[in-house]
Amino acid sequence: MTRQAKIKRVSKPQKPQQIHWRLYVVVGFVCALFCSLVGRAAYIQIIEPDKLRHESDMRTLRTTSREVQRGLITDRNGDMLAVSVPVRAVWADPKQVNDSNGFADMRRWQALADVLHEPIEDVLDRVRSNPTKRFTYLKRQITPAVADYIIQLKLPGVFLKSESRRYYPGGEITAQLIGITNIDDVGIEGVENAYNSWLTGTPSKQKVRKSRDGHVVERLDIIQEGESPNDLVLSIDHRIQQLAYRELKRTTEMNQATSGSIVVLDVHTGEVLAMVNTPSYNPNARDNLQTFRMRNRAMTDTFEPGSTIKPFVVAAALEAGTVKSTDIIATSPGWMRLGGRQVRDPANYGDMSLARILAKSSNVGISKLALSIPVQQLLGTYQSMGLGSFSGINLTGESAGLIQDRHRWSDFERATLSFGYGLTATTLQLARMYATLGNGGTLYPVSIMKLKKPPVGEQVISPSVAHDVMQMLVGVTEKGGTGTLAHIDGYPVAGKSGTSRKAVAGGYGDDYVALFAGVAPANNPRLAIVVVVNEPKGDLYYGGSVAGPAFAKVMSGALQMLNVEPITDKEQVQLAGIAAGRAE
Repeated sequence: MTRQAKIKRVSKPQKPQQIHWRLYVVVGFVCALFCSLVGRAAYIQIIEPDKLRHESDMRTLRTTSREVQRGLITDRNGDMLAVSVPVRAVWADPKQVNDSNGFADMRRWQALADVLHEPIEDVLDRVRSNPTKRFTYLKRQITPAVADYIIQLKLPGVFLKSESRRYYPGGEITAQLIGITNIDDVGIEGVENAYNSWLTGTPSKQKVRKSRDGHVVERLDIIQEGESPNDLVLSIDHRIQQLAYRELKRTTEMNQATSGSIVVLDVHTGEVLAMVNTPSYNPNARDNLQTFRMRNRAMTDTFEPGSTIKPFVVAAALEAGTVKSTDIIATSPGWMRLGGRQVRDPANYGDMSLARILAKSSNVGISKLALSIPVQQLLGTYQSMGLGSFSGINLTGESAGLIQDRHRWSDFERATLSFGYGLTATTLQLARMYATLGNGGTLYPVSIMKLKKPPVGEQVISPSVAHDVMQMLVGVTEKGGTGTLAHIDGYPVAGKSGTSRKAVAGGYGDDYVALFAGVAPANNPRLAIVVVVNEPKGDLYYGGSVAGPAFAKVMSGALQMLNVEPITDKEQVQLAGIAAGRAE
């Protein structure tokens, strides 16, 4: 082959080859994938975007609430009786603790257990017992100082939560009356329980958007409008409450009594100025609470009122018209037989005026007055004065007392009704009855709230009868009466002592209840006070000896605190003349 032929052969163009079929497959697959992704994106964002928005909201939207503290409780003068203080709760997220290897440094957990005063085994067990759990309390109501220390420990999965704790500045002085709240700040006793819904506010709830680190970046909407808590202003005068508790505690300790109660009422409004009980407890120290110390005995415990009921028998007889205030009752020879039973006096007092019957607490004289009127009328007077019914104080646990309703009553049973046996009352009820005498026979509902205007009362006995009985009762605390230890210089007292034997199965035992009830000043009544001492031990157990001195100190101090002026010499002479005339 010649050289020219070879050159021509080399320069001859080559025929192009066909693209392999597998390339078409790859290109087609890529195009299909691209189209499907575009279509899916368009479907999600245009046709059905709600699901994507929901997933986004699940990661960023949160509902927050603003915590509200419980309302304040103050006395009538603004002194704090219950207040909420900010505290913290320690909680853990067990799942986060385990996922972040939170148990690597056990020294920090030991420090946490020490500051919480809990065994470390108990703390660890709460976190380890359920590793998938998202919430568990480690300790509640810790102080801010302890909370700051826990923050410095920097334990993964351990957090703090704000809450509040109730604090009672009055301590044991107001314990049973104010009551307490539980660890969730819900009232469970006393005023805290009765007015729980009023004191508790409603937290506001708001929808917000949070960033990944938990900060609020946008406030979107208010889900629930919150309600601020309401404060309570009680009728209590904390100064008188302190005085009454101090004297009651001293009296029960001196007489080794089981318990005691004092109630102080404003005669003209029915407001409770003091209500105290012993034994008491410290509501700020919740360890080892004993239920018998938490009971508000002044309104829950009933007793037979003994001779303190006698003024109302005189009132019933005067209302019925079977006797006049100037009448003389024969009590010789100092005893009387009724159906095979005897009613006796300590001595033969002979002929007695109504005032002297009360001053000497004559069982014979008062029994004759009771027998002179129908038994239903006597019981009706008791009931109209508030016995056997609730006082209107609206606190949980109040007892209504007991007045028996029979079709037939023996003469002896009617007599025992007249000197305070066969019926029961509370300290609060008895105070309300004496307040009714002091205000001219008008029965007011008892109020634990400070009133803005005088309440509407019910006239249950005539003002003249109430006035006459009040004048008669002055002699009880004067020379020759059974309650001379309740006498107060400068403030005439219309009061009555009482001593009732405590009932046991089958009769009466050897324990007594000592009482003194009264109103002062008798010439212009302001306060009604009842002192009850349960089961005094020793030689002294009569109401005039045990309860009378406490009554005098509380009444005297309270009147001075309220700036009640003492009686003038002229008024004292006039009052003494009236009392002497009635006693003759």
